[in-house]
Amino acid sequence: MKKTLAIVAISLMLTGAAFAQVKIQVGCTATSDCASAMVAVDEGIFKKHGLEVEMTPIGINSNIPAAILSNSIQIGGPTSTVFLQAVDGGLDLVAIAGASIMSPVTNGNISAFVRNGVTIKEPKDFVGKKVGAPGLNAFLHVLFVKWLVEKGVDPRSVNFVEVTFPTMSDIIKSGGVDAVLTGEPFVTRMLNAGLGSVGARYAAELARTEPIIFYAASREWADKNAVAIKKFRDAIAETAPIVNGDREKASASIAKFTKQPIELVKATPPNRSEPVLKPEQLGWWIEVMSSQKMLQSKLDTAKLVLK
Repeated sequence: MKKTLAIVAISLMLTGAAFAQVKIQVGCTATSDCASAMVAVDEGIFKKHGLEVEMTPIGINSNIPAAILSNSIQIGGPTSTVFLQAVDGGLDLVAIAGASIMSPVTNGNISAFVRNGVTIKEPKDFVGKKVGAPGLNAFLHVLFVKWLVEKGVDPRSVNFVEVTFPTMSDIIKSGGVDAVLTGEPFVTRMLNAGLGSVGARYAAELARTEPIIFYAASREWADKNAVAIKKFRDAIAETAPIVNGDREKASASIAKFTKQPIELVKATPPNRSEPVLKPEQLGWWIEVMSSQKMLQSKLDTAKLVLK
């Protein structure tokens, strides 16, 4: 009898452990690119899939790989460029799910916003200017450099500095930089405040459809948490249609995480959520980054995305 009770007790303990929610910290910058994770938290979709997830704000995107490796977050939303450079530098990271992609609908949200007193009429006018980017070698920076090169402007003639999204308005107002590389709702917010004007909508001109941000983890953590990753992917796949089709819910979650006014967030659609990430989608980024001498090794795209 005692042996039977012991077996039942152990069975109950194991069953409880099997159904216990896995706690995960997801780190992202203050943009709409991780909207699928934001909505999954707010709408209880992660909990429905047996995960306990919290969103952690990260000031600069290029800090995300280090945060993952230090285990202060378990999953991060690095831009494609930050992820690739981190892996190229020897960090054992792996992409586990898609977050956002460039699209014709949302590429126009990205711009080089220029402060009052600075005139930008064509690409060469950026020569000699101080331009703030939310992460050097991150998505907006690399894309802008690609645009400059295509327009015949030497990127080395532009002085790039790091500026976080939340501080862009203040640094533009103070004249600390001549322009910032940013997106919505920050562009509209600065326009409404009369701080300057749009100098270039460079992403719209490049017209690409590659991934902007995807969810990544350390390979060690991914190997140990295969079940949790499967649940995470299922939750993100369930949430993506909400991000892409339900402006009310998506805007509410984005405004909550980014601390932006809900009216501004509603004014522009979030970057398109695409939960499926294929290795070949990173090929264009590798080509661009190699041309900018940002990569030292030959990366194998098949090894970069978790199967």
